[in-house]
Amino acid sequence: QVQVLESGGGLVQPGGSLRLSCAASGTIFSIYAMGWYRQAPGKQRELVATITSTDDTDYADSIKGRFSISRDNAKKTVYLQMNSLKPEDTAVYYCNVQLRTIPSRAYWGQGTQVTVSS
Repeated sequence: QVQVLESGGGLVQPGGSLRLSCAASGTIFSIYAMGWYRQAPGKQRELVATITSTDDTDYADSIKGRFSISRDNAKKTVYLQMNSLKPEDTAVYYCNVQLRTIPSRAYWGQGTQVTVSS
């Protein structure tokens, strides 16, 4: 079994910063990719950023230049540094962990709330 635990959400003013963390634990032999998705009220879950085991990254256009994803392979942890936050970044942020298995298996965390408001 694999557990995924996010932390670091909260309330921040527009223009502020937050850093999200996500740690995977359990029976894990190899992780292919880790990433962050978000879901705002009334909207579908969308990709924010992903990073592979070789540090290849992918970002949503809406957050390019403001957010940065990184990972610590030894700790099975991924981070999302969010700067210049905007009210439209308000959402529940979910961590996704994709294992290097055949067939591929992915696990989700419970989510952490990020609220950008003055």
